[in-house]
Amino acid sequence: MTGIMSLLATAKINSLDPAKWLFDSLKKLPTWMNSRLDELLPLRNG
Repeated sequence: MTGIMSLLATAKINSLDPAKWLFDSLKKLPTWMNSRLDELLPLRNG
């Protein structure tokens, strides 16, 4: 739970809507390549 809260806080700090970022990331996750998971982090999307 702490990890998810940290990611949501990071999204907010980077001027992203945490709910939208989480929804978009979870939607992409099933087909996303493991080697590119870091691209889904909120620091990369800001």
